[in-house]
Amino acid sequence: MAWIMKNSATAPVARRAEPYLDEATKALLEADVIPRYPTRRASTLPVLHAVQDRHGWLPTQAIEEIADFLGLKASEVLDTASFYEMYWLQPKGKYLIMVCESISCELMGHEKLMEKLHHKLGVEVGETTKDGKFTLMHAECLGACDTAPCALINETLHEHLTPDNIDALLDKLP
Repeated sequence: MAWIMKNSATAPVARRAEPYLDEATKALLEADVIPRYPTRRASTLPVLHAVQDRHGWLPTQAIEEIADFLGLKASEVLDTASFYEMYWLQPKGKYLIMVCESISCELMGHEKLMEKLHHKLGVEVGETTKDGKFTLMHAECLGACDTAPCALINETLHEHLTPDNIDALLDKLP
């Protein structure tokens, strides 16, 4: 596999006037999160979670603000955020659909669900619909093998899925 190169050093960073890591959030982190860890660096993951939970994703400006707050380099915070799948460096849809692809779900029809979702949403795994409503992802295992195939939509587990009932389920979402 060839490396895909991009010139990140000169890429413009979209900025907004309002900080992602505002004073109230900083004060909360200083009081509740930072003291639980031996160093500020050790609190990187919960700080990333706090900012992402508030804004839905981690734009470059937020990464830079977190780095400044923790006394780290932005590249160190970005390396951490990009290593874990639970952090979003691009906006995600209002509804995150994570379809289980474990062996149980695969045997019980996971591929038919994915075909239905590709067709209905018009996106591939890892993409968000143009209207920003849905982001489609795979999940390694959702721990519901006895009710396969299953999917997580935001934080709600849906079991015994079929192409028909997942279609109806998505149609009910506002």
